[in-house]
Amino acid sequence: METFFASCPRGLETLLADDLLAAGGRDLKQISGGVHFLADWPACYRANLHSRIATRILCRVAHGRYAKEEDIYQLALETAWPNWFVPEQTIRVDVNAVKSPLKSIEFVTLRIKDAVCDRFRRDFGRRPSVDTRQPDVRIQGFISSDECTLYLDTSGAPLYQRGFRQKSVEAPLRENLAAGILRLSGWQPGIPLLDPMCGSGTFLIEAAQIALGVAAGARRDFAFQKLRNFDSVAWKTLYDVARAGEKPLANAGIFGSDISPVAVRAALANLDRAGLLPAVSLRSGDLLDIEAPAGSGIMVSNPPYGERVSSDDELAAFYPLLGQALKQGFAGWTCYLISADTRLPKMMRLTPSKKTPLFNGALDCRLYEFKMVAGSNRGKAGAKAV
Repeated sequence: METFFASCPRGLETLLADDLLAAGGRDLKQISGGVHFLADWPACYRANLHSRIATRILCRVAHGRYAKEEDIYQLALETAWPNWFVPEQTIRVDVNAVKSPLKSIEFVTLRIKDAVCDRFRRDFGRRPSVDTRQPDVRIQGFISSDECTLYLDTSGAPLYQRGFRQKSVEAPLRENLAAGILRLSGWQPGIPLLDPMCGSGTFLIEAAQIALGVAAGARRDFAFQKLRNFDSVAWKTLYDVARAGEKPLANAGIFGSDISPVAVRAALANLDRAGLLPAVSLRSGDLLDIEAPAGSGIMVSNPPYGERVSSDDELAAFYPLLGQALKQGFAGWTCYLISADTRLPKMMRLTPSKKTPLFNGALDCRLYEFKMVAGSNRGKAGAKAV
């Protein structure tokens, strides 16, 4: 058994723990932004392949106390890096620190890199090269006030990069945050789902993958495949089982729209690249005008705020109209809106039945739940037909 740490968007730690338990993780310990756990390597492979919530999965290879930079260098020097990879592979070192008294994290990063290279020179007479863009091996250091932990990244590119997004628009949600919101909403395949401000289609693609049984990482590679202990037979078995569980392409009752034709084209391109286009119904349209695609269902969306609009005046005009559109056109629906703008419910003139703290990158957000009661707004003057 190895010790691992899986990171995730803050607010989704409990959902991540569920993923890790399902993959075979043990002795889970949640902290802000992630979960520590024990697992064998097949469980690590499963977590990388199937978790929709994790950002990275790191394997702990060294841990020790320190007082100065030289202590961290010695810890890295004595770590058995040659057990994990060969000098012909490229490396990248990143360091995160919390409450560290050391003056320069950049210098610590350099010293860890030096120690790795010096260990290979000592053992083999040659050292790995550094590649900051597409390294074979990523080494992650975490430094607290007096302790240093060194990890090998088993994921490579962040796990929210599912391997197919080619088009983006302003302020997209990361895929693992979108997946977390879908899970928090209680949506299940078969329930009508709508994102009426779909942007480049992140919610739509995540939902389509879930509906069709496509594993989160089924279309990408992972860093663990380049480690010396990689068990290709175990991996092939896990991967083949995942692919065999995929369902035939079909309409999945997932609907998307956006007022921007550019966004709709980006969503179409991303769905097409992901091989999911037949599963989603997509069109251009203003949320203030469109009709609900079913009598009831779940709406998820990332409405414009902050970086996505040019002024507060636009928001002050838009939010009341958004609230009215939901009340008049989506009776019977439960709507989930994520926003960093805490004024959103008040300006929409709606009272959320639930609000969940989440982080979209560095943005402190809330996921608001609004239950549109069927019949309460039908037949009123100006109400749109559903």
